[in-house]
Amino acid sequence: MTTLLTAVQRYADAHAGRDGLAHTPIAGLTIVRATEVSELLYAISRPLVCLVLQGGKRVAMGAQAFAFSAGDSLLITADVPTVSQITHASLAAPYLSLVLELDPAVIADLAMQMEAAPASAQAPVRVDPTDAEVADAALRLMRLLDRPAALPVLQTQLTRELHYWLLAGKHGAAIRNLGWPDSQARRVARAVEVLRTDFAQALPVERLAAVAGMSPSSFHQHFRSVTSLSPLQFQKQLRLIEARRLMLTDGVSASSAAFAVGYESVPQFTREYGRMFGLPPAKDTEEAKSKVRASASAPV
Repeated sequence: MTTLLTAVQRYADAHAGRDGLAHTPIAGLTIVRATEVSELLYAISRPLVCLVLQGGKRVAMGAQAFAFSAGDSLLITADVPTVSQITHASLAAPYLSLVLELDPAVIADLAMQMEAAPASAQAPVRVDPTDAEVADAALRLMRLLDRPAALPVLQTQLTRELHYWLLAGKHGAAIRNLGWPDSQARRVARAVEVLRTDFAQALPVERLAAVAGMSPSSFHQHFRSVTSLSPLQFQKQLRLIEARRLMLTDGVSASSAAFAVGYESVPQFTREYGRMFGLPPAKDTEEAKSKVRASASAPV
């Protein structure tokens, strides 16, 4: 019988790009494959669940760090800054994980039909063993990829079932907060979308608070509670992550990247970049490119 690991590995071997990502025709469903330990990866993660099937990974959010491996699931229930690293991977046994972005609309619809979970304050990032029901629903989703004609008919209900089992699990209360339009998490998420779209612009907190439907003081408090950052810190990290991508992927200079993401001062950009990534922009990008060249030239 096909296991989830076998199905994911087969799809990744056939479809993964040079970045290790294998996108699927199912909205929000992606496979991650890596054959070696990665560098530190900086991101503002969206709400998602990541089922690790082989290898190991470490994710940090602020002072909290989580190490997880095959059989574990990483659950992120808010837009939060993370620093991650694949810690166990090789050609013989690649790191493999299945990632599904959580859909607030599906969560809201399911939550209305389910018995209310007890309210509890939970951190936006957590790691636990993967529930058997979640793994089973994920396997049936993967099998669906081999039947293109069935995708339009069945993918919605199978994705919905996977969300159901996540809601029925121990962290259902935290997940269902994503679905309520008037929850603090969803209000903050609306402001986060503005930040993600317009991060290169000046964004007064009053504008973001209005989008969230809160007073500026209440918004600032709830934003930090949900994301662990102030709105200004969140925007700064978005800018720096995008600047690094521009330098690594598009080959632009540090000064061009700084101006492209909204900085008016290159020295300020250089200082803040160094504080976040540990090295000045030019040295950081050169080291990253050197690692890529070394990996590409290594014998297979």
